[in-house]
Amino acid sequence: MNNQKQQKPTLTGQRFKTRKRDEKERFDPTQFQESIVQGLNQTGSDLEAVAKFLDASGAKLDYRRYAETLFDILVAGGMLAPGGSISDDLTRTEFCLFTAQEDLETMQAYAQVFNKLIRRYKYLEKGFEEEIKKLLLFLKGFTESERNKLAMLTGILLANGNISAAVIGSLFNENVVKEGVSAAFAVKLFKSWIYERDINAVAVALRKVGMDNRLMELFPANKRSCEHFSKYFTDAGLKELSDFARNQEAIGSRKELQKELQEMMARGDNFKEIIAYVREEMKKTSISEQLMIGIVWSSVMSCVEWNKKEELVCEQSIKHLKQYSPLLKAFTSQGASEIILLVKIQEYCYDNIHFMKAFQKIVVLLYKADVLSEEAILKWYTEAHVAKGKSVFLEQMKKFVEWLKSAEEESESEEEEEN
Repeated sequence: MNNQKQQKPTLTGQRFKTRKRDEKERFDPTQFQESIVQGLNQTGSDLEAVAKFLDASGAKLDYRRYAETLFDILVAGGMLAPGGSISDDLTRTEFCLFTAQEDLETMQAYAQVFNKLIRRYKYLEKGFEEEIKKLLLFLKGFTESERNKLAMLTGILLANGNISAAVIGSLFNENVVKEGVSAAFAVKLFKSWIYERDINAVAVALRKVGMDNRLMELFPANKRSCEHFSKYFTDAGLKELSDFARNQEAIGSRKELQKELQEMMARGDNFKEIIAYVREEMKKTSISEQLMIGIVWSSVMSCVEWNKKEELVCEQSIKHLKQYSPLLKAFTSQGASEIILLVKIQEYCYDNIHFMKAFQKIVVLLYKADVLSEEAILKWYTEAHVAKGKSVFLEQMKKFVEWLKSAEEESESEEEEEN
């Protein structure tokens, strides 16, 4: 018996196994472009038919791979080269955004085409936003009419939430800013955006992406001032936008002022220096005393680390405010400023729960330091208080207010006797 194992036969030569997924398809948008252009030429200017064609074509054509080509064609009629020119050697269509009528109603209809397409193919959302950013960088390569249409469309898309306000960042590119292209484009964009929504909705969207403080960048550096911005957009019929920008600049100035104040306090600068600095800033930025006392109060209360225990924070706050009362006194020369300060104290004590029981002691301290007058305290008590912690603080102040009233009555009767 032969115990040796019989050797199995083998095949000679080499065998290569190729998996389909390993075969990388060459990027060639030409065929894709021809299919889209042909479809658009057949549907013509009927935008409902265009929307249906795009919806159906997504099942057959690779939108994910050729998203940029698709959007270039829908906007400009063909693939865009860097700078905004269209490749002449490829098939193109005359049925696109840039050849449409230049009016808001037509742009609204085009916005609906994009809206339906992106709702149907959600994966196009990011690519579409990138496309708008790119188009805004190419503005100098387009005609004035093409820019106007794109601006109106962008404003409508922003109003509908189809794209983020972050796209506006492309308008700050130096290449687009010079020669006034960005500013002129922004006028049309904001007009259609505000028309579709309102300035409050625009403000919220801008703040969300940190664009609310950057609108000055629509102008070259030598024209980047609030005055120039305000005049330009007011003259263009967008006073609400110029008012918004002014307000944002004022908020920015107040934040910088508060930051500087806190640094001066942390360094231990004397009150004369601080008061002189603040008064100078008030002149430069036209900040009223009523606004300033709020900033001073916030700065005073932010320059110390407060104890977390309620019974200790009351004593700590009295000691701290006694030290800073001359600074508060310097900016409460008007009755209206005293009322503002009282409201600020009320809001602070309510928002910082450890201070709830300290309110009355703080007010009495500032009364004795001649920061708050009895007239202001009585007015706050009867009509000028706000809703925050109202019942608690009015109850705390009840006995002191009664004392003020009786002292006032005694003073009046003494005056009568003298007369």
